[in-house]
Amino acid sequence: MARSDARANRERVIGAARETFAEDGLQVPMRAVARRAGIGVATLYRHFPTRADLLTAVLAERVAECSGRMRAALDDPDPWRALEGTIREFAERQAHDRALNEALFGATDSFPRERREHAQGLNTLVERARKAGVLRAGVDADDVRAGLLAIASLRRLPPDTGAAVIGKLRDLVLAGLRVSGDRDRRAVR
Repeated sequence: MARSDARANRERVIGAARETFAEDGLQVPMRAVARRAGIGVATLYRHFPTRADLLTAVLAERVAECSGRMRAALDDPDPWRALEGTIREFAERQAHDRALNEALFGATDSFPRERREHAQGLNTLVERARKAGVLRAGVDADDVRAGLLAIASLRRLPPDTGAAVIGKLRDLVLAGLRVSGDRDRRAVR
């Protein structure tokens, strides 16, 4: 097989795996990925000897995108906009990319450094928002994580209803975090 054919097969496998994992999660059988790519299982294993090799290839670009978004949020001078945007992006991923979420939640051994960096980034975003007085009194990073976990718990809903339900919960979480009036602002100070 020519190098260009092998490279094309590899890219086809990665594309098929990305779609399959996004829809069905990381535990989908490798034969389902091969079927979607239009190749045999032996060809898939020739390119990716282990599931971990395939997961790393599929998710590396997406994890890098998430890291870039976290850096952008940390650079945003508006603490609420940075935190709110991070929560909104998280909810969007929950609705549309199960594989990425499972990887970042630790369902694989891949990307431990990135998971730590994202957790530290969230801590920083929450602390900045708290210091700016835009969070309700007593809200901390663990409260925000509880909201994110609640959103994540809905990721297995059917696609036709899941995105709407996740969006509603996202809005409730955001409303519950943000200072809503003078009483809350006084309590924060």
